[in-house]
Amino acid sequence: MLVLKYIMRSYLYLRYFSHKITRTGTFGKDRAEPVAPPVIESGNPLKDALFRHHVKQFHESSCSVASVVCVVNAILEKTNAPNHLPITQQEILEKVRTAHWKERMGDNGYKGRRGLPLEVLGQVVKTSLEAYNIHYHLLEIVQAQGIHSSHIQQTLLSRLEQFESRGDCLIIAHFDQGCFVRELNIPHISPVGGFNIDTRKVTLLDVDPSQHLPYQIPFKTFYKGISTHYNHVFKHFGYGRGGYIYIQI
Repeated sequence: MLVLKYIMRSYLYLRYFSHKITRTGTFGKDRAEPVAPPVIESGNPLKDALFRHHVKQFHESSCSVASVVCVVNAILEKTNAPNHLPITQQEILEKVRTAHWKERMGDNGYKGRRGLPLEVLGQVVKTSLEAYNIHYHLLEIVQAQGIHSSHIQQTLLSRLEQFESRGDCLIIAHFDQGCFVRELNIPHISPVGGFNIDTRKVTLLDVDPSQHLPYQIPFKTFYKGISTHYNHVFKHFGYGRGGYIYIQI
């Protein structure tokens, strides 16, 4: 296992420095644009709540925890849940034990597996909503396909517009972080915080502590990041393609 992790890390760093030297990927034109959090209410209560409850992950593998806590707290605020106080990352890990979530956040993971693949993330999100008595109309796990999958892209565009204009749904993205920012090309999870219908730019509330501000990326780049077929070195840990979790409330 240690040998596999060493090989994987070595490959990822070689890929990172290759992009840096050749000025490709996020070292070229294709990179995120940091945006400041809004200083006034947007008129979309759910979107505003997401920004208020945006937190950073406490561990290098805990992006799922920060993302789910953000989403759960935003929904609870938006729906005026009685006696609601914001829940913490540690609290949700103690309450939601699906897929050995807490153990996966440890240094050694659960049976060597850390973080959450897309399907497991969907299971954890579902259990988390139910654990906090949150009613929802639909929860869908969407594994994105290649860049030519027009149906999946059009559905996602429609859902991003729905989130922005109606504020009755949320999207948690499972993506290749190195497609958006100057980080390693590893699976990462963060909630969507906005969508500009005119420019078709997606705002991501990245939970990585190294990303000090939310950032915007063109929809084409966003889809590329979530449709990544994670490198074969991740297969041993259960990772296939990226995608997103859609929650309609």
